[in-house]
Amino acid sequence: MRRLHLLFFLFCTVSSYAQIGGKRSFEFLQLPASARQAALGGVNVSLADQDVNFFFASPALVSDTLAGTASASYQFYVADVGQATFAYAHTFRGIGTLSFGVQHLSYGTIQSYDPAGNPLGDYKSSETAWVVSKSHQVGHFRMGANLKLVFSNLAGYRASALMMDLGGVFVHPQQDLRVGLTIRNLGATLSEYTDTGETSLPFDVQVGATFKPEHMPLRFSLTAYALTRKDVTYYDPVSGDDEPGTLDKVLRRINFGAEILFHRNVNLLLGYNYLQHQELKLEEGGGGAGISLGFSARIKAFEFVFSRSGYVAGNGGYTLTLSSNVERMLKRR
Repeated sequence: MRRLHLLFFLFCTVSSYAQIGGKRSFEFLQLPASARQAALGGVNVSLADQDVNFFFASPALVSDTLAGTASASYQFYVADVGQATFAYAHTFRGIGTLSFGVQHLSYGTIQSYDPAGNPLGDYKSSETAWVVSKSHQVGHFRMGANLKLVFSNLAGYRASALMMDLGGVFVHPQQDLRVGLTIRNLGATLSEYTDTGETSLPFDVQVGATFKPEHMPLRFSLTAYALTRKDVTYYDPVSGDDEPGTLDKVLRRINFGAEILFHRNVNLLLGYNYLQHQELKLEEGGGGAGISLGFSARIKAFEFVFSRSGYVAGNGGYTLTLSSNVERMLKRR
């Protein structure tokens, strides 16, 4: 059980691009908030108006078209680690559409030991973000902002922060093309874990594009992330590791996602995250690390999305998302 928890902490480090590790807090904010985002590789800032959960990734991706939609997601990682996410968009008179969300990551029950290895008992840790989002359309451009209040409780050490995301997306007037830019996790720490702590926020800049070729049942997304990080590679020359080449370093900042549009109500989702593949693969083979799969199905008033994200051989993360336009359902009644 302890090894599985360590595996998850390693995954969080890789997913949030912190290969030097331990220098940034609230890294759970970099985890995908829904099954669709997880299935597309975990990073996307350009898939607009398709999923109410996507304002967690960029505040510009949810517009008035998703007003009234509520969604609940749960992500099963390793051991008893899991993340629950809730999202809802509502239109207010005089204000427009606001999106509300809660992202809660529970690390489960972890055993504690003193330096001599004697058990000290069990403890629970978790992290939570409360998010309010607003977007505004101007011509073919949409801009948005997220306000986030974040809390972290790790083995009794607590910290909190107030953050903001700023995002924009260009919606092509004729082609099925979206281009997005997001500045994530601007803000300040409200309270530190310790009196001498100096928490660093997981600031990031991401840019991407989503495009559907005409007359083809395919939609592609390409996202560049970790653009503020000088280096996201890790290698140990002492152990004989070769330094990654220029192409390898570039690809570690790229996430690829694709959707096969079988039917207006059924889609197959694919994703590939090269950084996760390189950092989590086994020496004797990839083991599926960095590859994600999923599907979405709409049945009457409900949409169900399922995904599996590969970490290492024999271990993967599974995410379930259920969404519906609850306001439309209530009006029908």
